Amino acid sequence: MSRLVAALALALAGCASSPEKAATPTRPISRVYSASTVHWARSSAEYRALAVQCYRLARERVLAAAAGRTPRSWAVVLDIDETVLDTSLYAKERIAAGGGFDETSWAAHVRRRVDRAVPGARDFLEAVNGQGGVIALVTNRREPICEDTRQNLASERLPFDVVLCRAEDAPGDKGPRFQQVESGAALPEPGPLEILAYVGDNILDFPGGAQSLRDAPDESLALFGTRYFVLPNPVYGSWERNAER
Repeated sequence: MSRLVAALALALAGCASSPEKAATPTRPISRVYSASTVHWARSSAEYRALAVQCYRLARERVLAAAAGRTPRSWAVVLDIDETVLDTSLYAKERIAAGGGFDETSWAAHVRRRVDRAVPGARDFLEAVNGQGGVIALVTNRREPICEDTRQNLASERLPFDVVLCRAEDAPGDKGPRFQQVESGAALPEPGPLEILAYVGDNILDFPGGAQSLRDAPDESLALFGTRYFVLPNPVYGSWERNAER
């Protein structure tokens, strides 16, 4: 990692000095989906255009950064839900059933293996794979549904090297799993990896990311669009805890 990138990463971490999971929510999460936001995510041309735009930019930046590097010496890290797989069908069906999110219905949905690829995701992952990059998917899906997740990814022809799910008794903080990828502990080979990019739909999908960045100086967001790439998700996320303005 270059000195500049390291400095920017420290700046991001400084803006998030308290881990997001430890923050006191200022607004409760209802866990009941909004029909209008689900409709937008599932039906709008704008959503598709934003997703494709994000992945095109990520592909351009990653392939440029990977030029001349030894294959399997570098990696990209991505979230899964609303980043690689579109899970909006679950939200739509929960609205129709008159309910919100709960772990039981969510696990049943994942076991159906019906989620589709997010627009642009397959092209990006294939490009990374073709250039010799390692693809690590870091998700807060629980370990018991991890194999169904892998099967769903395979059915959508989405290449990956490893899927790191959340252990049943573990917090949602992805930092330790990011470190597993970087150190090489997440895979039997090829050893330590340089992570060239992170892709996600939640600010917590990025090292040092926190909702406090909404009030941070612009320079604190310098890695976004260069190494960090955010997809739109108006349906749910850590932003729901933010106080209204």
